[in-house]
Amino acid sequence: MDMNKKCIIAGLVCCMGLGLASTSTVVAQVAAIKTDAVDGGALIGRWDIKVNENGAEKPSWLEVELSGFSTLVGRFVSTGGSARPISKVHFDKGKFSFSIPPQWEREDRDLSLEGTVTASGISGTIHTSGGESYTFTGVKAPDMKRTAAPVWGKAIKLFNGKDLNGWKAVGAQNQWIVKDGILTSPHSGANLISDQKFSDFKLHVEFRYQKGSNSGVYLRGRYETQIIDNPKTDHPNSHLFGGIYGFLVPSEMALIGPGEWQTYDITLVGRMVTIVANGKTIISNQEIPGITGGALDSNEGEPGPIYFQGDHGPIEFKSVVITPAK
Repeated sequence: MDMNKKCIIAGLVCCMGLGLASTSTVVAQVAAIKTDAVDGGALIGRWDIKVNENGAEKPSWLEVELSGFSTLVGRFVSTGGSARPISKVHFDKGKFSFSIPPQWEREDRDLSLEGTVTASGISGTIHTSGGESYTFTGVKAPDMKRTAAPVWGKAIKLFNGKDLNGWKAVGAQNQWIVKDGILTSPHSGANLISDQKFSDFKLHVEFRYQKGSNSGVYLRGRYETQIIDNPKTDHPNSHLFGGIYGFLVPSEMALIGPGEWQTYDITLVGRMVTIVANGKTIISNQEIPGITGGALDSNEGEPGPIYFQGDHGPIEFKSVVITPAK
């Protein structure tokens, strides 16, 4: 690297004769040379991943960014669980690797990944904490930025209050029933997925859970808004009520509690999400970086369904109304 590039990276603006150059100018110059200055620049960014688990395609996600002058760090979402930090991504001549400790796995072995940057994306092998090895491929995730405000269409009642028409159960034997106009999962079992798919939308859901239960509303089938019976706390995190699982932390615990009807009003435009829980805005126009654990797929640029988690305990829904963007 030439001396001018070194000076920019070190912040020694004076050695380039920039004098009182604006901070924004320096930041732009640093960004312009970043991929040249860092071994592994082609890996920096977000990746939508498909994992081949014994012939079944499972979604995963990776983000790599630069920390300091030359260290690559990141976050990883496996085919289950939530986003986990990567303290260091090793990169050498187009090949990369990292390891992360177990999360919800019962084994104490690290998950490890090794891959290669190719002309079409990335590919490689994941070694799980359970000792299995699976191949994967990945492509750069779309930014999904919108250039204009949405124009909203007509509201659609996704649940008709009578039966499961418009929905399908997946993952286990169907336990979902409609009783007294309420969409009910009386015990752990299958997840429930809408037949219709959507891009940008406003979603209103009314739900009720029992003590100790756990569920979620998946937006486009990829991003989980957490529903869980947790105590009110002054220290919210993304795994608690109202969080985008593993990514976005609600500003407060706006939950009412088990046995009570509660509401989410969620607006999703591109990657930007706003969540109003029980009348309180707890996430305001924040970016969802990538898919959460339990996603149906990693095709982030495509429309997707609404999906209710039914495999973590009893949950009920009384109203499900979506207003899609035209």
